[in-house]
Amino acid sequence: MAKDRCPVNETIEALQDHIDSGSLTAPKDRRIAEEIADLLNDVAWGRAGEAHIPAIEELVRELNKEGRKEAGAEAAEMVEKGLARGREAFISHVQTHNCPTGDCVRLAPAPCQMTCPAGIDVPTYVTLIGQGKDAEAIDVIRKDNPFPWVCGLICTRPCEFMCVRGRIDSPISIKFLKAFAAERALSNREYKNPEKAPDKGKKVAVIGAGPGGMSAAYYLALKGYGVTIIEALPMAGGMMMVGIPRYRLPREVIDREAGMLEDLGVEFRFNTLFGSDLTIEDLEEEGFDAFFFAIGAHRSFAMNISGEEDYPEVLPSIDFLKAVALGDRKMPGKRVIVIGGGNVAIDAARTSLRLGSESVTIAYRRTRNEMPADIEEVEQAEEEGIRFSFLTVPVEVIGEKGHVTALRCLRAELVPDDKSGRMRPVPIEGSEYDMGADAIIAAIGQRVDVDCVKGGLCDLEWSRRNTIGVNMVSMETSEPGVFAAGDAVTGPATVVEAIGGGKRAAEAIDRYLSGIPQPEMPPVPVRRDRTANLEVPASTKMALKRPEMPLLNIDRRRTTFQQVELGYDENAVREEARRCLRCDICMRCGKCVEICRDKMGVNALQFGHLDFDHPVATDFRHTEEDCILCGACATNCPNNAMIMEDRDDERVLSFCGTVLNRQKLIKCRECDAVLGPARYLDFVRKRTQGVAKLTGERNLCEKCAREKEARKLHSDIPG
Repeated sequence: MAKDRCPVNETIEALQDHIDSGSLTAPKDRRIAEEIADLLNDVAWGRAGEAHIPAIEELVRELNKEGRKEAGAEAAEMVEKGLARGREAFISHVQTHNCPTGDCVRLAPAPCQMTCPAGIDVPTYVTLIGQGKDAEAIDVIRKDNPFPWVCGLICTRPCEFMCVRGRIDSPISIKFLKAFAAERALSNREYKNPEKAPDKGKKVAVIGAGPGGMSAAYYLALKGYGVTIIEALPMAGGMMMVGIPRYRLPREVIDREAGMLEDLGVEFRFNTLFGSDLTIEDLEEEGFDAFFFAIGAHRSFAMNISGEEDYPEVLPSIDFLKAVALGDRKMPGKRVIVIGGGNVAIDAARTSLRLGSESVTIAYRRTRNEMPADIEEVEQAEEEGIRFSFLTVPVEVIGEKGHVTALRCLRAELVPDDKSGRMRPVPIEGSEYDMGADAIIAAIGQRVDVDCVKGGLCDLEWSRRNTIGVNMVSMETSEPGVFAAGDAVTGPATVVEAIGGGKRAAEAIDRYLSGIPQPEMPPVPVRRDRTANLEVPASTKMALKRPEMPLLNIDRRRTTFQQVELGYDENAVREEARRCLRCDICMRCGKCVEICRDKMGVNALQFGHLDFDHPVATDFRHTEEDCILCGACATNCPNNAMIMEDRDDERVLSFCGTVLNRQKLIKCRECDAVLGPARYLDFVRKRTQGVAKLTGERNLCEKCAREKEARKLHSDIPG
């Protein structure tokens, strides 16, 4: 298969070319080939059910048997080869209603859904929230992510980075809409687990109660497996609980969503360290049939600078945040320096401030633009009084009488890396200086605790980065029946990435225990529904802006661990959902613009956002000024994103629910037949001047005009 080509679409094209060539001269062969083509098109357009592929195979066998001509056998062979080569793609089209290549245009997922590591059907749940159906939106989300409230508060939102609305003004606030819906559904007692499958009589052990482990446990429990989660900490949540401060993610949120797993029958064993308290042999003796490792990255990297290990006030960020989460609220020091530029560094700095530190500085070796931390977290830290020292390279921890007094640093400059081209910091010779401090927190990255796993499972293969080696499609390790995902596989990553890995692992474990072969291609995000559009006037669509997140007042933020982001109110949520462009329907092919501009010569569609690489101005309001409501854009839209319809006395053109134009219809004064809007009729008259004789009657349909002309001619004929 050529790169970025879909085997389903390739098979359709090859078969259709064969049919169109006229080589299928036998009527029965041609009929069977056309039936196969119809079924293949059902697959490509999301209309297929489980019986489609077996039906195609049966027709292929019939064509092979009945084909009296060589052309029939050729047609059968090309379909047979297409099915064999791309069988997983065919099955994926039927089961997920998505085509990841975009060849099958109706099934190409929206960019937000394709970017989400958990594959959540974002357009569907955003639209449901816009309709006020919060519980239904949560049901859609939990098909792919069991923790919508958690992710609604702390997700790094890659979906928003790819949001097409961002090419017009700003991305949809996908993350915060999710948080609102989850909180509302819980408040209304509408946050419920799906029904479990019957008990399969098999047990799975999950090592780690973080987002990856609990996600796998959730989906395995729904499939009917008995699941036990082994966790070294005294509570569920893993790095969500001990690595993310409470002002970002309240403990109650984790507890409520983790409690949903217990409702499904998942058992938790806390304060149990794998490799020390029990091994895989112990679990096998208990009757577990499969094992899933999601142990997280709970170890910090060392800075490898002089004096780092000589003073108790030099703290690894993960150990510091974990201690605070478990109840140790002791101030690390009055003057704190945090080394690093990621979200963990920001968390450590803001936590220190809340514990009473008088001065907190983040030292980062690159500039603000290179900081990997969330921009909103950086801005909030600055508002709270945290300082930033950029282009700063630490070289030594200075101390007296066994305690830290300063951090010795060098200034740096950025130069292009010869290999990668990325700017890298290079220390400036002779620029040494000291930053006064009585506590230093290192936040330069985390790693997996390999000793923990190796202590309980010795034969796993490990990557060069000291992570567990797996098949990234099935999450299988080198040991049969042992699977892994999350930070244990990827290294330190995000909560939503761990959730996606846990979901994939659950599917793979189910296949393993059911004796079904593992897939060879990565899973495709599943489109859960094609929910009806929210109708919005073009002027409103352009006027709506992303709402500002209300924050806790600054004094309370600096002194307590209360949640900083207070959430949107209901009106802001419903209005924000209306900004969605519904990219699960519009495939951004640009045909509507081309037809209107190049074929009709009207140029009424100012859709600059459709050009991904070079977006220019978009203004949905412009259409009303020039559109003649001819319907050429809607007729040529491959995915029904553009729709023109007559409603009562108006003709309405809409684009994924955005009403671009509406004009009063003119009707025949004789028979009341619809003629069209005045602007369209004027356009037709201008285009047909000199081609056809006009009756001079503007408000007559063609039939009535002919009849009137005939009567006039008849009256003019001498009797």
